Amino acid sequence: LAGVRERTLIAVKPDGVQRRLVGQIIQRFELRGFKLVGLKMLQVSEDLLSRHYSQLTGKPFYPDLVKYMTSGPVVVMVWEGYNAVQTSRAMVGLTNPADAQAGTVRGDFSIHVSRNVVHASDSPEGAQKEIQLWFQGQDENHLHYLFSWCSLFCLL
Repeated sequence: LAGVRERTLIAVKPDGVQRRLVGQIIQRFELRGFKLVGLKMLQVSEDLLSRHYSQLTGKPFYPDLVKYMTSGPVVVMVWEGYNAVQTSRAMVGLTNPADAQAGTVRGDFSIHVSRNVVHASDSPEGAQKEIQLWFQGQDENHLHYLFSWCSLFCLL
C-alpha cells in the first residue's frame, strides 16, 4: 500500500452530537478503511479549548467559538490509516459549508461556518499534538476505546 500510516484526530462538535450524526460520521471513516483506535465523549472545558485553539484566542469570534464548543458534549476520535490526515481532511470538506462539496461531512451536514459539525487535524504534526492534548495520560501506541456501552448506543 502506498502512503504513510498515520493517526489523526476527528472531533464531532456539539451540533453534530446534538443532531445524532456521530454514527454516520463513524461509518464514513470505517467504510474508508480507517481503524478507530480511540474515542471519548466529554464536556469540553474552556482551558482545553484555549490550548486546542491557541492560534485563535485573539480573534473576534473566539468567545462565540468557546460558547459553541462548551454548549454540549463533543465526541473526540483517533483514526489510523494510510495518509489519514490528508484523506480525512478531504472527507470532512472545507471549513465553510457553503464551499464544501456534496459527499463531504460538512457539505452534507453543515449549515453555517460557525456550526460546521466536525474538526479534523490539519497536519501530521498537528494531529500528534491534538491527540496528546485530548487523550492526556493515554499512551498513543495503546489507545483504547474510552466509552461505555451506554454512550455508544446513545450516539448511534
